[in-house]
Amino acid sequence: MHTISKINTTLLKVNLMREFSTLLKSWLVYAILVSIPLLAYAETIPANTLDGFSLGGYAATKANIHPDGNKEVDLQNLSLFLGWEGDSRWRLFSELELEKPLYWASDSKLTVNQAKLNLERLYVDYNLSENLNLRTGRFFSPVGRWNLIHADPLVWTTTRPLATTRLFPQSTNGVMLFGSKSIDTKIVDYSVYVEALKNEDKERNLGDADNLKGIHVSLSGDQVLGLSLLEFNELTPIDKKYRMIGLDFQTKIKGWELTAEGFQRYFTNGSTSGSGGYIQVAAPITSNWYAVTRLDGIQMPNEDNTSRWLVGAAWKKTRGQIFKIEYVGGSGELSEAPKGLITSFSLLF
Repeated sequence: MHTISKINTTLLKVNLMREFSTLLKSWLVYAILVSIPLLAYAETIPANTLDGFSLGGYAATKANIHPDGNKEVDLQNLSLFLGWEGDSRWRLFSELELEKPLYWASDSKLTVNQAKLNLERLYVDYNLSENLNLRTGRFFSPVGRWNLIHADPLVWTTTRPLATTRLFPQSTNGVMLFGSKSIDTKIVDYSVYVEALKNEDKERNLGDADNLKGIHVSLSGDQVLGLSLLEFNELTPIDKKYRMIGLDFQTKIKGWELTAEGFQRYFTNGSTSGSGGYIQVAAPITSNWYAVTRLDGIQMPNEDNTSRWLVGAAWKKTRGQIFKIEYVGGSGELSEAPKGLITSFSLLF
């Protein structure tokens, strides 16, 4: 047993060193984007910069009993946030994630060889005016709702809707103008973004993406309605160019929450190249327990349609602590969309 423990420890060190080497290259790329505005406006940064730093993060564990009886348990991720926000117009934010540092399956032993380091976000914001900000670095692509708030403690389910995993690049290395404006009782949020440096790491569940640009606009009041438009290339043996439109919606009524997103992707010649969407309802049972159900699906070129249905419950002690249990069924097999009985616990700190 001691020998196995030493082997696992060695494997973890080797994996993390390899991931750190790749991550270091990415950090250098993103640092270029971050440093450009800092150098350009260095004189506006106050001397007491250390006063505004904050540290946080979240951790999540997951267990999955598959329909065939196989079992999996893992420390799903550990994410660390480092931010700075002083009295000036500047704001800095970064997120570093350690994915699956521990993993166990019923057909294998406890292992650490699935551990991976991801630089999720690293960006600098500069406030240009009351209604406009500039962001440069690595940030989540502003497409729909789930992609922007998908941290485990902030969502109702352990599994992610299919349509948010494979149709578009989840992150952008570039520049974004964003802001909000009040119009009567409504708030309009808007963002325009463009890729400036190629992603050093392959997008999860998507090939190398390039030349990404897009806009997102949302109108908030009693309901939230959003529109996403984007264009990007997928660098495959045959360079593929896509355009995509997305709609997202959310409303809350007497503790109930209804959320929906839909996406349609096209090749630049107008032919369809994929589509998907989901509708999700969360309803209060007691002061801490909520019932959750979701229907979602995705259609990809040259693949059978894949669908998922979900019924479950979530227990929220606070906004940063949530226990989830759900049963997921549907068609097709995808590693990023497991089926069966799934539970998780996540903690925001």
